[in-house]
Amino acid sequence: MRIVIIDGQGGGLGKQLVSALKEIDGVDIIAVGTNSIATSAMLKAGASEAATGENSVIVACQKADVIVGAVGIAVADSLLGEITPAMATAVGQSEAQKILIPMNKCDIIICGCSSKSMASYVNEAVEQVKALAGSRE
Repeated sequence: MRIVIIDGQGGGLGKQLVSALKEIDGVDIIAVGTNSIATSAMLKAGASEAATGENSVIVACQKADVIVGAVGIAVADSLLGEITPAMATAVGQSEAQKILIPMNKCDIIICGCSSKSMASYVNEAVEQVKALAGSRE
């Protein structure tokens, strides 16, 4: 299973996701940062491969089985403008299963979501990926 993790800013969320998801057997984790700092953080956390920038997001989304990141990766101009319209379109149009984590920094409020810690959301995302990985066996 090819998991693409997309993150920007300092890569903190992506780093936590990579660390947790690399423990799942049979997954290939591709870290794609909107900037080199985010990419570096995810690579240091143990991603199988990593790349940076708009075209990397577009290409990775085409090849992904699962895309994981903050909800803002699917919204143009979010993450303080780091998510370009082309990046958001690539995420939205990808046939991959998307696991999006609600983050208030994206200026998006999702009704029905409780306010939890980032670690809690990472744990939920990991459980979702594990369920998807188990259903493919």
